[in-house]
Amino acid sequence: MYNRMEEMHDELITLVDEEGQEHEFMVLDVIMVNEQKYAILIPALTESELEDEVDEEETEAVIFRINEDEENLVLVEDEEEFAAVAEAWEELAMEYEEDIEE
Repeated sequence: MYNRMEEMHDELITLVDEEGQEHEFMVLDVIMVNEQKYAILIPALTESELEDEVDEEETEAVIFRINEDEENLVLVEDEEEFAAVAEAWEELAMEYEEDIEE
């Protein structure tokens, strides 16, 4: 579980984990699935990764459930919940691509 969002600059956020370590993520999307909000994030690339030209498409997305009552994000580890959110996000991405093509 990540305790809170430290800062938000455009689409980059820094999350602080339970051990106090900071992790930077790029926000891909925030979606609703079954009346619950989820954030779709990918780890932000470091300067050395950018220099090495790491392909962002190879970076796996991470899904967090947004707990607005406690103002925190909870990593989705349940396989069924993850699959449902991933499927919903893929459907939205496909619809977006279709809209662009038209």
